Amino acid sequence: MLKWIVAVLGGGVVGGAIGFAAGIFVYPYIFLADIVATEVVQGAETKQAVATGGFIHADPSDPIHYGSGGLTLYDDLLHLESDFEVGPGPKFHVYLVPSDQVSSNADVEDSMFVDLGRLKAFKGSQNYPVPAGVSLSNYGSVVIWCEQFGVLISPAKLDFGA
Repeated sequence: MLKWIVAVLGGGVVGGAIGFAAGIFVYPYIFLADIVATEVVQGAETKQAVATGGFIHADPSDPIHYGSGGLTLYDDLLHLESDFEVGPGPKFHVYLVPSDQVSSNADVEDSMFVDLGRLKAFKGSQNYPVPAGVSLSNYGSVVIWCEQFGVLISPAKLDFGA
């Protein structure tokens, strides 16, 4: 009888842990994938664009981690354009990265990046304030990064000729 109780309790704990882990991974794909952000740049007519860029699929052989769409960088704000889209996943963040050639996880992990915040939606226009004192000329890319698994989702090289 004791073995049966231990087996049921052990199975419940293991099953609960597996279910919880699966839920964390599956949740964004089911419940957040259809959310589309529609933020606009306040005072856009008076703001001067510092740089522009476009997100790319960092590893075309990886069907899960992809991104596309444009961005505009102002002195105090990063704006992801309305055509922005990434494949859904857990705990995505927007980083400014010093390198202008980001193609691997190491390019982000080994750098002094600036975290602009958690991604608000997997599609659509979004705004991220740039912290005061950040010298934008020291950064060559914007990346979408999965903090949960330490994975590069999509890089965008900044073009300062905007």
